[in-house]
Amino acid sequence: MAERQPAPRRLDHHLMALTTTGQGTVEIDFSSHPCRPGTLLWVQPGQAVRFGGQEGFDAALVSWRGDVLDDEELVSAQSHQLTGADEDAMISEFAQLAEDLGRLREGPIAGALLRHQLAVLLLRVALLTGAEDRAPQTAEARTFARFRSALEAGHAESRRVEDYAAQLGCSVRTLTRASLAITGRTAKQVVDDRVALEARRLLACTPLSVAEVGRRLGFPEPTNFGRFFHREVGESPGAFRAAATGTRENHRIPAQRSPAD
Repeated sequence: MAERQPAPRRLDHHLMALTTTGQGTVEIDFSSHPCRPGTLLWVQPGQAVRFGGQEGFDAALVSWRGDVLDDEELVSAQSHQLTGADEDAMISEFAQLAEDLGRLREGPIAGALLRHQLAVLLLRVALLTGAEDRAPQTAEARTFARFRSALEAGHAESRRVEDYAAQLGCSVRTLTRASLAITGRTAKQVVDDRVALEARRLLACTPLSVAEVGRRLGFPEPTNFGRFFHREVGESPGAFRAAATGTRENHRIPAQRSPAD
């Protein structure tokens, strides 16, 4: 009989993991990422994560809260496979940060050093993953970046593209054109994707009832939420929860000292 996997856990902080030994799979927001030595993962606050692996699977972890760089979103990469000198450099950065985090006394100078080392780590990731090439250059890219920020803050209050267009001072057509250019999906599809993702996170990572999840996302009637979820995800909220968790128990990551605290 297969061993039951733990339920996903929703993070309230950044978590970067560099696989050091073995092989396994890390699930981020219900997408699986195969890992082997040199695999670098970055889990963002609010995302659902689940670790699984064969015996001997291990990774070096760095966690922090808040923004470290002025434009941190440009350097965020969910998964990247490192090799050669790049892998060696990242291992060195992780090791130095871990050593200093463990041996330095708490204080303003030590805190500044740790934040600096973390910033260097993130900048190295940015260079390795080509973040500069992904920086918004076109009008559509800049519009979509603003739309995505507004949607992240407001998806629980509104699923209407018209509301986001009014907030950003543009037309629905402009948002749709920008969304199609960047993602290949319409603005309405982008909104529904974000709401469906939040629904999956809440169903998998909290004990909220299906009706409570629906109300949190602007569905007063459970039947309307159920129809929306089935259309977007392909199964009922209850079936998704059962498959994602296998249990109603929640699992929390223990608190730990963070270099950016």
